Amino acid sequence: MKKIFVLFFVAILGGLVALGINAYFLPQSVESFVSHTIPHTGERPPAHLMSQRSPSVATLPDFTVVAESTVNAVVHIRAEFDRHGGMQEDFFGQGDIFDFFFGPRNRRPAPERRPVVGAGSGVIISADGYILTNNHVIDNATLIEVTLNDSRVYEAYLVGNDPTTDLALLKIEEDVLPYIVFGDSDELLVGEWVLAIGNPFNLASTVTAGIVSAKGRNINILTEELAIESFIQTDAAVNRGNSGGALVNTHGELIGINTAIASTTGTFTGYSFAIPSNIALKVMEDLLEFGEVQRAKLGVVISPMTGRRADELGVGVNQGAYVEDVEKNSAADLAGIREGDVIIGIDGNRVRNPSELIENVARKRPGDQATVRYYRNGREREVVATLKNIFGEIAAVTPESRGVNELLGARFETLDESELEALNIEHGIRVESLSSGALNNAGIRRGFVITHIDNEPVNTPQDITNILKGRSGGILVEGVYPGGRRAYYGVGIN
Repeated sequence: MKKIFVLFFVAILGGLVALGINAYFLPQSVESFVSHTIPHTGERPPAHLMSQRSPSVATLPDFTVVAESTVNAVVHIRAEFDRHGGMQEDFFGQGDIFDFFFGPRNRRPAPERRPVVGAGSGVIISADGYILTNNHVIDNATLIEVTLNDSRVYEAYLVGNDPTTDLALLKIEEDVLPYIVFGDSDELLVGEWVLAIGNPFNLASTVTAGIVSAKGRNINILTEELAIESFIQTDAAVNRGNSGGALVNTHGELIGINTAIASTTGTFTGYSFAIPSNIALKVMEDLLEFGEVQRAKLGVVISPMTGRRADELGVGVNQGAYVEDVEKNSAADLAGIREGDVIIGIDGNRVRNPSELIENVARKRPGDQATVRYYRNGREREVVATLKNIFGEIAAVTPESRGVNELLGARFETLDESELEALNIEHGIRVESLSSGALNNAGIRRGFVITHIDNEPVNTPQDITNILKGRSGGILVEGVYPGGRRAYYGVGIN
């Protein structure tokens, strides 16, 4: 009996212990099981379950505030273009060639001329209605309509455009509009989150997100002579209609204008490209102040520097812009930069490839100074170059100066003291290149040094602009050729 009682007592004690263990652990496990298996009924979960968030979920980026603060400043642009229709004229100037031989025939009526319609996006950058977009969205348009996010429609006019950067500035008549402030695209980092806002496929107010994949990309889509390509590459989804829209950072600042995609299908396949905001800001300011973009030139022909090329040339750097050639009397030439140098920095910014050098120079105006860092003969050097305009002058290009240079059909370069002394002259500018124009028509050849126009001395290209301003008819051009032969030409200008 004693043994039976002991066994009975042990059994009771074991049962009590088991019940205690179940009471302690069962509620939590059952609750966890039920929360994962019972369908949601619409009732609010217990508070202690709501607070248990996965760390990975808690750290996901939230773009709602940025999207809300920027989407209303991105507009839809509708552009109309002329379509040439109707019956084509033959070389007789009217009618059909068959009518000439066989007489009039019944023919279909000429089709109605309907405009071609294109669409894109734009970014409001001021409360009084200035809008940035891509030049290819509105180039040669006969009508530009802007639709705001709240469905208001305005007719816009073109303030100015720049095919070399594929940017255009529009204006609508309104006083109080939402707008996006400019950010510093130089501060943008690879891997940083960005949002693309636009109207792909005419779907208004579309926001997509991605990261910066690369900077300083050149994809060779602009065909202008002085085209500037140094795109921000992202994986934010961009499609047809996004052109001219905003690329913004997580602070809601404009850091790019969406421009292109890399695709074999015409739709997004993983990469999109935007013009950096620092270039867009400079273009906008130039268009407002001068009516055209002031393009500064360093005067070098450059190519990429790579590790393989560095080994072949015995150069100690494998990144940068290799100087293939230097234009005579250019900013680079006068600063002492020579063929074979590798430019590795400008104004304290690192230069890893030609696109980065072009981008940094593109932000400057003629007459601005640039501190250029380059590598030569095993050591780094630094010089200050005074940038010139596309006509070789240290001055802003004005409509008058552009008109004179285009009228004359020439580009000019200044001469240094040794060149003036060799020609036995005190002043003059050399005809660096010739195209169709007044000088070529008069028989002037490349290399001719103009010393006087209508007996007025010429020291700089700007002097030609000043002398010819408002002139028409015939002018007398005096100068000397490299061999020392003096020549005089009568040049007609209109």
